[in-house]
Amino acid sequence: MNYFIEGLQGSGKSTLVDKVAKKYPGCTVFREGDYSPVDLAWCAYVSEEEYQSITDKYRDICTLIEEKSHTENDHRIICYTQVITDISGFHKDLEQYEIYNGRRSLSEFKEIVFSRYKRWNGKNMIFECALFQNIIEDMILYRNASDQEIMEFYSELEEVIRDRNFRILYLETDDIEDNIQVIRKERSDDNGNEMWFPLMLAFFDTSPYAIKRGISGEEELLKHFAHRQELELRICNEFFSDRLVLLRSKSLFSFSLEKKCDKIPIIEMTFE
Repeated sequence: MNYFIEGLQGSGKSTLVDKVAKKYPGCTVFREGDYSPVDLAWCAYVSEEEYQSITDKYRDICTLIEEKSHTENDHRIICYTQVITDISGFHKDLEQYEIYNGRRSLSEFKEIVFSRYKRWNGKNMIFECALFQNIIEDMILYRNASDQEIMEFYSELEEVIRDRNFRILYLETDDIEDNIQVIRKERSDDNGNEMWFPLMLAFFDTSPYAIKRGISGEEELLKHFAHRQELELRICNEFFSDRLVLLRSKSLFSFSLEKKCDKIPIIEMTFE
């Protein structure tokens, strides 16, 4: 069995990943930034020519780059955030080769995503926010895609992975604002300076979606999260209802992963 752990930022996905991984130690966990068979978050997706250009430019850390690089057909995938270096601008430079945030045409984006899911036929894998978050953020914020266009994207994707063995464990958030406040504190430095939220807010404020509508700020970001959760749950119910396990974020649940998937809680966990 494979598990896709989904939900908004701050809903408890990392905690749930740890719980499921502990319950099933034979599973392989894939988090953002890891080399994953389906997700490319925080990874550079480059041609062979681009790869050679990058290693030439950063020849002093060429070995480190090679250690975090993987070959897929005629492309290389560099898990660049896992390359530890003090070279100024390296990570920002490699960021431009990600596939998300409107960096690829829609046709190329779909081809990359769908082809990787078509090749994926693994088992005993746990994925953190690989199925929805980065794809839907890309389509809403950078392509100004309508809900219907996103639904059509997932209708096609569902056909691609229909015969795969997986569950979607979705953490539904009742109080988005409260969850964000918690994660703002958790992702601050020792002096209380927020590290994550200013970047998240800037990411939203500078997106084509926000600019086109002349909106910005925390309230609008929370509205976006509410819309995203509503859309993700709609996708789950329309295309993956027989694989969906719906959980309440930051609550105590007691359930069994072996049970038939019918939207019932599935393991004992608590988010505090």
